[in-house]
Amino acid sequence: MPIVVEIDVLLAKRKMSVGELADRVGITPANLAVLKNGRAKAVRFSTLAALCEALECQPGDLLRWEDGDDEDGDDGDA
Repeated sequence: MPIVVEIDVLLAKRKMSVGELADRVGITPANLAVLKNGRAKAVRFSTLAALCEALECQPGDLLRWEDGDDEDGDDGDA
């Protein structure tokens, strides 16, 4: 998928654990891991806003577009 989630980078910069971030955001560590590892197909704006608040960042700090082929075989139709 051409969208890369940069949660690992921000966690390292802030010396914060996945569990601590999950608690601050109000989601399970398992759901945070799905997002962190790039396996999520969607993210709610409320979750994105909570991540930004907890990590003191902007949405663009969390998400990055990377040019490349779509790995899941999706033809791009929405």
